Amino acid sequence: MFQRKTMEELGRMTTESFQGAQKLAVIIVLDEVRSMSNVGSVFRSADAFAAEAIYLCGLTPQPPHRDIHKTALGATETIPWKHFQTTREAITELQQMGYEIVAIEQTHGSISLEQFQPQAEKKYAIVFGHEVFGVQDEVLNLSNLALEIPQAGTKHSLNIAVSAGIILWKFAEPLFLKSPGTSYIRNT
Repeated sequence: MFQRKTMEELGRMTTESFQGAQKLAVIIVLDEVRSMSNVGSVFRSADAFAAEAIYLCGLTPQPPHRDIHKTALGATETIPWKHFQTTREAITELQQMGYEIVAIEQTHGSISLEQFQPQAEKKYAIVFGHEVFGVQDEVLNLSNLALEIPQAGTKHSLNIAVSAGIILWKFAEPLFLKSPGTSYIRNT
């Protein structure tokens, strides 16, 4: 028989302790993502995997907004975010800070996700694109690499919030494997 764990058993941090805790060396970049529900869901996944921050670019909606908060469930209070007029501005800042730019897109020359292993010494900026048009061509050309999530069905894409969860797990997985059953987040 399975019984749900209590919040105490899960060992969840408070908002204050989470903000001071060590983070995954990943910044999420939302390139013209239009859905507030998708933005809120990405905030929630960013919190789950302790991403450093989210960069909201162009027309991507920004907190505070009721529809973002509905899916974020408070994660807009734990994950730092910044807005940029263009994704190019965000990418330029990230490159200057030493981040490897990773576009999540189906391209010629992309790496299939199961063949990719994040390197512990690198910092990554992961770019997710518009729900219909994907990552802008200009942003693809500024990227160091493109990752593609393998799929077996008839559709050629996944919802951006689902993609973000899959990709963030890939980047966080090595940290969980180092200490199975324990959190990799430590107070600083």
